[in-house]
Amino acid sequence: MDLFTETEGFLTAIQDQVIRTRNYKKYILKQPDTEELRRCGKESETIQHITAACEQLAPTEYVKRHDGLAKIIHQKLAEAAELIDDKSPYYKYTPVTVLENENFKLYWNRSILTDKTIHFNRPDKTFTNKKTKNTFLIDTAVPNTHNLTKTITDKQNKH
Repeated sequence: MDLFTETEGFLTAIQDQVIRTRNYKKYILKQPDTEELRRCGKESETIQHITAACEQLAPTEYVKRHDGLAKIIHQKLAEAAELIDDKSPYYKYTPVTVLENENFKLYWNRSILTDKTIHFNRPDKTFTNKKTKNTFLIDTAVPNTHNLTKTITDKQNKH
């Protein structure tokens, strides 16, 4: 995948935990400061809290990150199955709800109708190979390492 140089550098800094968060300033730089996150004021402002644990960011920023990743996967599946010809950059791609040709069908964020009531019947992507009659329910998650096991368990229990 093509990343801007600045993006790659920023991701490396995040991974190395050298971003100037309040927690970093207090414990690494030894500067007197409060360590609570400015957004929620409840937890220490760490990379882990900002990227995957803040209740204030979950309804908006985490959903944007999730959808951004899910769109990339959708675009790559659509290209591989020859459902789209457009080779737009991933950050400009907008998924279509239904893509279909004679061999494949790809749904984006669409409920699946079932005989029984299923509470979690809306996977991020549903990919069907018409020739082999196989359907794959693809649900995406972007967890941090501290909640990876919980996220996997939650996804498995949902579907």
